[in-house]
Amino acid sequence: MSFPPPIEDNAADILFKAQRGLKLDDEGLSARSGVGLSAIQALRDSNDSDDATFSALSDALGLNFRALLAIARSRYIPSPILAIEGLRGFNTPFDDMTVNSYILWDPETLEAAIFDTGSDGQGMLDFARSHGLSVTSIFLTHTHTDHIFDLDRLVEKTGAHAWVGDREPLSGAESFSAGKGFKIGWLTVETRLTCGHSPGGITYVISGLSQPVAIVGDAVFAGSMGGGMVSYDEALRTNRAEILTLPDNTILCPGHGPLTTVGEQKSSNPFLAL
Repeated sequence: MSFPPPIEDNAADILFKAQRGLKLDDEGLSARSGVGLSAIQALRDSNDSDDATFSALSDALGLNFRALLAIARSRYIPSPILAIEGLRGFNTPFDDMTVNSYILWDPETLEAAIFDTGSDGQGMLDFARSHGLSVTSIFLTHTHTDHIFDLDRLVEKTGAHAWVGDREPLSGAESFSAGKGFKIGWLTVETRLTCGHSPGGITYVISGLSQPVAIVGDAVFAGSMGGGMVSYDEALRTNRAEILTLPDNTILCPGHGPLTTVGEQKSSNPFLAL
């Protein structure tokens, strides 16, 4: 699949991720927002409504109205991320969606690491071979199936050591506690706990390339986030504490959708905009 993919979530997706996270049924959302049940259902079906409805629902759900409306009106277009040496993204189909994985390497030593596997890691294997890269590590952001589907084959083909956060132990990968550091050649890898979407999601912050890079999995998307499948409060808290505190020029590499930056998400993400 081509890279970058389109943004992951539309306005209705965002609203109803927040609704689910706050454990509101439609009646509860209607009572909190003043929006009628029929209007809520129509928005869910059509992904469109008037500005006043979006405003009322944003207020009720704690979302940034300006950022949400930009997505609803197709005004939010993620800024293109210029290619940097040492980072390449891949996008593969999985059921009715697509999923991202990444290969990152030290341009000096050509030591490389894979981050998540997608549904098919062959593109990363081919890229590593054609660029003379030695893949020594595979880092998993979390253990949802679309992110680990091809792990066994990638380990077999590369001989790399697989790592996963210790809140989501996985056969075939060594567990570690968030805060552990790693190296990829001369590059440094910092690990941060960004849980909530999953029990122990890990964000990997890589220093040493021309820009800082954070592999965030499903913690944050361009204009959205994975949602609090385990804890909505924890997802919001750890995203703000562990991702939005990175430098604004940090490239965010999400599990779905296009690349973005910390600075852009501070202004353009309805869940997180300041």
